[in-house]
Amino acid sequence: MNKTWWIAIISGTLALIAVYAVIVLLLVKLLWAWTIPDIFPGAVSQGLIAGSISWYTAFKIAVFVAVLAGLAGVRRGRES
Repeated sequence: MNKTWWIAIISGTLALIAVYAVIVLLLVKLLWAWTIPDIFPGAVSQGLIAGSISWYTAFKIAVFVAVLAGLAGVRRGRES
């Protein structure tokens, strides 16, 4: 394969990763805004829990969930 083909593959892959990341963060933000005010209405109205979150907070939650899922997968793999 020539050099242009590799550049196209790499740039396409990076674009797909970026789109996937934006979709994941959007889902985290939407799920937070949809579920948290219903689960904790008093805490949200008092300001103890945020009713909506920022993109950065959504990123931190996504990383936290990914780490937990990764640890659960590693432990599950050891048992068998």
